[in-house]
Amino acid sequence: MEELAYKIKADFLKTLAHPVRLQIVEFLKSGEKNVGAIVKTLGIPQSSLSRHLLVLREGGILKSRQQGTATYYNIEDHDIFQVLRPIAEMLRKKLKRTEAVLNSLGKGKVGFQKEGEAK
Repeated sequence: MEELAYKIKADFLKTLAHPVRLQIVEFLKSGEKNVGAIVKTLGIPQSSLSRHLLVLREGGILKSRQQGTATYYNIEDHDIFQVLRPIAEMLRKKLKRTEAVLNSLGKGKVGFQKEGEAK
């Protein structure tokens, strides 16, 4: 039973594990949008966007509705942002640590010399 829980969690995370899908989720944070608006704003080709929207919908992250010929997408459960927020915070901390290391490298004397220069 525990293995099944891990598989379900892994499948859910796989659904989000693509930069375009994360971009779509963040874009829809502000509310429902139709496919045309998503294509125009994010600059993603419609065929590619359709595949990603399907994955997100089947994964339970997005919901859709038809209005005439237009399809509208929205976030199924805004709790998804409670998952994404800590990840963003962890990445910010990691970036700060990396930045600190890079800054410390710039402060020390670098041991490079031009050919022919005395030490």
